[in-house]
Parts: sequence; C-alpha cells; structure tokens
Amino acid sequence: MKRLTIALVGQPNVGKSMLINAISDSHLKVGNFAGVTVEKSEVIFEREGIEIHIIDLPGAYSLSDYTIEERVTREFLEKESYDLILNVLDSTNLERNLLLTTELLEYDKKMVIALNMIDEAEREGIGVDVDQMSEILGAPCIKVSAKKKKGISNLINACIDVAKAPKKASKMVYSDTVEEEIKKIADFLEEKGFVCSLGYNYRDIALRLIQEDEQVYNHMRKKPIWIELLPLIRQALDHIYIHYDSKNIKEIFAQEHHAFVNGLLKETLKKEKPKKQDLTDKIDAILIHKYWGIPIFLFLMWGLFQLTFTLGAIPMDAIDTIFSKLADVVRGSLGEGGLGSLIADGIIGGVGAVVLFLPNIMFLFLGIALLETTGYMSRVAFLLDGFFHKFGLHGKSFIPLVTGFGCSVPAYMAARTLKNPKDKLITLFVIGFMSCSARLPIYVLFIGAFFDQDKAGNMLFLIYITGAIFGLLMAKLLRMFVFKGADEPFVMEMPKYRLPSARLLWHTVMNNAWMYLKKAGTYILAATMLIWFLSNYPKPDVSQLQAQKNLSQIQQEKIALEHSYLGQFGKWSEPFFAPLGFDWKMSVALEAGLAAKEVVVSTLGVLYSLGNSANKKSAGLMQAIREQIPLASAIAFIVFVMLYLPCISASMVFVKEAGGWRYLVALFGFTTAVAWLMSFLAYYLAKVIVG
Repeated sequence: MKRLTIALVGQPNVGKSMLINAISDSHLKVGNFAGVTVEKSEVIFEREGIEIHIIDLPGAYSLSDYTIEERVTREFLEKESYDLILNVLDSTNLERNLLLTTELLEYDKKMVIALNMIDEAEREGIGVDVDQMSEILGAPCIKVSAKKKKGISNLINACIDVAKAPKKASKMVYSDTVEEEIKKIADFLEEKGFVCSLGYNYRDIALRLIQEDEQVYNHMRKKPIWIELLPLIRQALDHIYIHYDSKNIKEIFAQEHHAFVNGLLKETLKKEKPKKQDLTDKIDAILIHKYWGIPIFLFLMWGLFQLTFTLGAIPMDAIDTIFSKLADVVRGSLGEGGLGSLIADGIIGGVGAVVLFLPNIMFLFLGIALLETTGYMSRVAFLLDGFFHKFGLHGKSFIPLVTGFGCSVPAYMAARTLKNPKDKLITLFVIGFMSCSARLPIYVLFIGAFFDQDKAGNMLFLIYITGAIFGLLMAKLLRMFVFKGADEPFVMEMPKYRLPSARLLWHTVMNNAWMYLKKAGTYILAATMLIWFLSNYPKPDVSQLQAQKNLSQIQQEKIALEHSYLGQFGKWSEPFFAPLGFDWKMSVALEAGLAAKEVVVSTLGVLYSLGNSANKKSAGLMQAIREQIPLASAIAFIVFVMLYLPCISASMVFVKEAGGWRYLVALFGFTTAVAWLMSFLAYYLAKVIVG
C-alpha cells in the first residue's frame, strides 16, 4: 500500500483542530513532537488504496523562530519527510492568513489550500473566486466547512491528485527589484553547475541567500563557490536596501508578502452585503463591556469552579469504594506483610488517592476548553489589559496566566508571546500563583474534609481567586523593585465567536485526562512506592518496646513510622514548618510536592493510612485528615500549596524560558518566602477566628 504524508499548517484560530477532528472518524494518534511538549495530532486513514497520514503542526502566525510553535513547524517543514502541505485558512480573515501562505510558497513544495469556515464567510458577504486564487497561487484552493463537515471529501481528493501529479513551479513572485537579484544569483549557480545537497533548486538557494537564511548560509560558506558568490549577495542586498530605504531584510520581505497578498485579494475577493448580521459585535457589547465585562468573567469562573466541585464529587464515592475494596482484596490475599502493605497501602492507596480526583480535573479542563475555543479568552485578555497594567503586567500576560490554571508547563511557554523581556520575566515569576490542575486534588481533599457540600464550590473559587490576587500583588512588587520599565502597548487578534464541536471538546478533555492518568500510573506510582518504602523502613524493635511499655498496636505503628527514613527526614525539617501548624507528615508531603503536586495527595494517603490502623478500613483519607489535622493547620497548608514552587517539570521549563538557573533559584526563594509568610498569617488568623 502506498503512503501519503500531509503536513497540516495554519495560523491559530483557523479551525485546524476542528478540521482534523472532522477527518478523524479514522484512527487519531495524539502525542508530542520530539524534544518539546508541544502536542501533535496525526490522522491515519485509507483512500483509493493509499494510506494517508495527516500531521497537525502547531498553529503559527509565521515561520520565524519567535515562539516554540513557529520553530517546531518550521523545523518539521525543513527537515522532516512529507509529500505535501495542506494549508488551512480562515475564509473570513484571508488577508492575515495568506501571509503565512506566502511563506509556505517559498518552500516550493506541493501544496493544497483549504478555505475553511467558508459558510461563515458567505454569511458575511465574502465571496472568493477559488479558480482565480488557485491559478495565482499555483495550488488548488478548496472551499470547506470543518464545523459542518462540508467539502472534506473534495479536500482529500485534491490532496491525492496533487500528490500524484508532477510538481509545479512556485508562483510566489516579488517586486521587480527582488526578482532581478534572485535571477542573477540563480543564473550564476546554474552557470557554475552547482549541486545543492539540501535539495533546493537554484531559485530557492538564491532566495534564501538574499533572505539571509542561516541554514543555507552555513551550508554555502563551506563550498568553494562561496568566494565568488559572496560579492553577488552583497550587491543584491545593497540594491534591495536602496529601493526600500531599509537594511532589515525581514521587514523588506514582510512588505513583499503584504504586497503579494493585497494584489491577490484584489483579483479574487468580492465583498457583498452580509446575508446575516454579525453576532460577534452584539455579544462583545455585553461580554467586554467597560463596566459589566469583568463581573461577567468572574461570574463565569465562579460557575466553573462550582461545577468542577459539585459534578466532580458525584463519582468520587464510587471510585473511592472501588480502590478500597481492591485494597481489601489484596490484603486478604497477601496478608498484612510487606508485600501486601506495599500493594494495598503504597500502590493502590497512593495512586487511588490521585485517581479519585480525575472527574474534577476533567470538568475543569472542559470549562477552560469551552472558554478558549469559543474565542472568549482572547476577549478577556483585551478586557483585563488596563486592569493588568495597574499591577505591572501586560494584557497578553492573561493568556499564560489563565493557561496556568490548567498546567504551568504550557503556561511558561505561552509567555513567549510577550516581546518585552521584563514583561515576560514578571509573568513567568507569577504564573506559579495560578493554581494548576495538579493542585486541584489537594484543594478538593481538604475542602471535602472540612466544609459542607453546599460551601465547597465557593471555597474552591475563593482559593483560585486568592492565588490570582497574590499573583497580581507580587507582579506589582516585582515591577516596582526588580523589573522596572515602561509598559508596552497591547495588540492582539480577536477571533470570531464560534461554537466548538463536541468532538473537539471530547478530544481536548480526554487527552488531558489521559495525560493525568499516565502521570498517575508512571511517575506518581514510582513516587508512591518510594514513599511507602521510606515510611516503612528501617523497622524498630517494636516487640521489645511493647514488652517494656505495653504499647498498643496503633502506638507501635506510630513509633515505626516516626523511626522510618521518611519520619527522620520529616522530623529534621519539621522546625521550619512548625510555626505554620504543620506536623512532620504534612511537611514531608509538601516537600514531595516539589516533584509533582499530585504526589502531595498520594503521600498524605500513604502516611495517614499507615499511621492510623483504625482508619484503614473504616474511613477514607478525608476523614483521616479531618480527625488528625486541625482546621487552622489545614487552611495554612492550602495557602502554602497555593503559593509555593511548581513541580520539577514546570521548573525546568521555567529555567529555559527565563534564561538561566539563577532565575529558578530566585523563584524558589521568592515563592517559598511568600508561601511561608502567608501560611504563617493564615494559621494564626484562623486560630483566632475558629479557636
């Protein structure tokens, strides 16, 4: 069977994910690109005896190295093996989308263009002459609507036809000045009979040399022809600079691309009176209103956390019962010895304590996915721009900050959209105050232990908002005393409102749920087993102690736990946490959370079940915490979890994005100091209030 590999390329918000989901009645594979955490989706299906692979590359506005998404897309297009490019455009915003198309044309690869959202364009009175556009671009342009699954079959057939047909020369043309210089260099290379091992033709090499492409420059410098070629390149650049009155070649080619797109649209685009009045402006009049906008956003977030706790709590009892019964079966089969305890208390108890909160995680990600895919999140960034500036943050900081509610790793990466280094560093330093989904199980555990069901959603919302407020206050302090500088203007794309497909939401939620379960079944499992071992060994001579002091079974287990490696370490670090009302078990759980926040719950599950046999079979972890931890200590514990350093994976990404290990040391000291001080205040304030 023949194979056809298609690179799916497009700017953000053009409906690539919706398109690939419209195709994915066939097998859909989800993973990450090698070496980075950027997600990739791959659709595999068969058509006309051909096995077709469509690889969804990250959304990128251009093919520069400005963001990790742009770099991943560019490196794939330049280094990986594929048969053609499928470029997806938003038919309602062709002027912006076609700028990326002009860059793709420079690769001189086989290409098909999908004019997505054509139904919306027609409602807005936008007509596209696809035949004329196909002729000008030298690539077939196909009208599709991924949302309504229209034109999908035509698009796939066009890809097959283009793959089978001979390669046509690129029709990307530039101004006479640029074309003249490209021709001079290309003719020189042809005259010399130069053979390029990179696979580029003479025009491609000439174009990339004029654009000062680093890969081609480094390649050509090693060739004997470089001595004769270099003067031609310098003359070409000097000639172009004179005509443009500029010496920035990237700016010059950006102007060239804009000119090409404007000419293309004049030939192919026809705007008529919209068939239907646009609802976007009407909705925006309410959702980003000067006075009502922020209260509406807060209300929506409150509703999200209410649903996260209320609906997520429904299956928790069933999950808890399943893991409890499974642990009892293991104890019954293997006994109360070391192996039985390892599997029942260590593996099943620890991992089960994390899996217990999977429903809450899924509802949180569903809510965030809805806000993002409808286009509302971009509007909130615009809405909060003025408010953020008062705290020393840029309006674009909202996107990485709100992404931090899901996971700190992509949140740190999202900060790359901030061009000003000081704006970026401030944002990076406060992302950790946005409670990621890994902290949600800890919050749900303690809220469920100390608060009634009708108050739980409000408490969860209060925790998240409090963390966000701390983030804003810390950003203000950082701007005033550390990262001083003037604010930069805010410019951001405002996509149209769109209802996401159920398939897209399902894919988003299930992918995040699967990643969570993989973490529970691998990293957290290993951490739980290690914690079980450290909490069980070395064993003291309990029989001798019992004979001397007539100790009960519970007292023996308490002594054994305190004499273990984990108990010794906890006792060593306990003085640091004692002023916050934490015992050594809580201290160890926090320290384990530096590896992954989910490990906090599994650590508490192992320690408190081992430390109290009476609770092993009669009560869950929530009851054990309610009985053994005072409310004031629990509140201080939540505050510390809310404010201290993110997990080790996020910390490594932080180092890369911030620009050095010294920033991680500063972040660790900064967040630890803030967390300790706020927990100290919360503990004594809670003691005064609750007694």
